[in-house]
Order: sequence, then C-alpha cells, then structure tokens
Amino acid sequence: MDFWTRLYESLPEIAARNVWQDAYGKFYQAWFQDGRWLTYFQGLITTLQVTVIALCIGVVLGVLVAVIRTAHDQRRPGTWNPVLTVVDFVCKIYVTIIRGTPMMVQLMIMGFVVFKSSRNFTMVGALALGINSGAYVSEIIRGGLMSLDPGQSEAGRSLGLTYFDTMRFIVIPQAFKAILPALGNEFIVLLKDTSLISVIAGKEIVYFARAIITRTYEPMFPYLITAAMYLIMVLAFSWLQGKLERRLRESDRR
Repeated sequence: MDFWTRLYESLPEIAARNVWQDAYGKFYQAWFQDGRWLTYFQGLITTLQVTVIALCIGVVLGVLVAVIRTAHDQRRPGTWNPVLTVVDFVCKIYVTIIRGTPMMVQLMIMGFVVFKSSRNFTMVGALALGINSGAYVSEIIRGGLMSLDPGQSEAGRSLGLTYFDTMRFIVIPQAFKAILPALGNEFIVLLKDTSLISVIAGKEIVYFARAIITRTYEPMFPYLITAAMYLIMVLAFSWLQGKLERRLRESDRR
C-alpha cells in the first residue's frame, strides 16, 4: 500500500479527530476558560431566586382570585353582593388581559414603562412573571374548586365556619390533590419563562450566556449549556412533583 492510499484511507479518521478537537476547544472556552462555569452558576442562582419569588406571587394571587371568583359563581340564588360583584369583575379583567397578551410584551411594559426608572430589572422580571403566573394559577385552582361537590361547602357552613374558613380547611385541601398535576405543569412553565427576563436585562442564565458569547464569539456551547441546565432543573422539579403525587395517593388509600 503506497503513501497516497494510506493517506486517503486515514482522511475520515483525521477529519473526525479534528472535529472532536474543535468541539472540545469551543466547549473549553465556553465552560472552563477563566472560570466561566462560575458565571453560569451565578445565573442559575438568580434563576432559582426569580422562580421562587414569582412562584410565591403567583400562588398568592392565584388563590385570592380563584376564591373570589368561586365565591361569586357559587353565591346563593337571589343574593347579590355589590362589593363581591365589583371585585369579581376586576379579577375577570385581570385574568383576561394577562392570558390574552404575550409574556414578553408584559415584561417589556413592566420593565420599560411601569418601572422604567428602576435598575433592578431582575426583580421587575420576577414581579412580571408572578403576575402572569397568578392568572393561570387562578384558573387552575378555580377549576378544581368548582369541580368539588357543593355539599362540601354547605357542610362546612352548617358547622358554623365562615366561607373563607370552609375554603381553607375543607375545600382547598381536597381540590389540591386534583389540581396538583396542572399546577406542576404551570410551575415548570414559570421556571422556563425566567429565560425571558433577559429581554429587559434581567440577570439570569441566558443573560450570562450572552455575556460569554461576546467574549468567545461562539454561541453554540453557551446556549447548549444553558439548555442543559434548564433541562436538569425541570427534570428535578418533575421528579419532586411525581414523588409528592405518589405520597398523596398513598395517603388516600390509608
């Protein structure tokens, strides 16, 4: 076998080696060089903080709106409460506007219009995400509350409990088991939506990934690393959700 034949046969191996070397070099630049992996974890911590803050805001808003709308829809025939009617109308407008407009547009309005003088865009993004999530959580909870037998509420009222105590101690705990899968999906969407706050300069994972791209001029691995980090977080949250669902099912059997 002459030299040219050996060279021809070794070309695929040489090309593959060059591809892997090039890929490793780009990955090294995106992750290891200058300790850039610390930058990603800085964004990860901020992402988790934004998620927790938005989650708390969304749950509080969602429960409040759901209880108000359910109280209005389940009021006794022939009764009319003007305050409840007005508050229910405001809640309907809130849910309609939030669910009818894009999340990114809401972020821009909050960041560049409502809080244009603020420089803490990360917290502004968390607030916008929480307000957005509250509308969807309220509909999930309201659906769970409306699906329960009205006799549950009547039994609580017959025991002398107020409407809100009946909701707190009897209705909501039963509805929680039914709406847990839908709530889990909403929280996963909320976690992924934190990536959108980078459009208003919120400092989460995507923000820092872009900063690394401006130094390496190579977008592939920073974005792949960002996607992998979000995927790991979603898988961890899904595992926790599944474990909670199994525990609730076991408690029902006992």
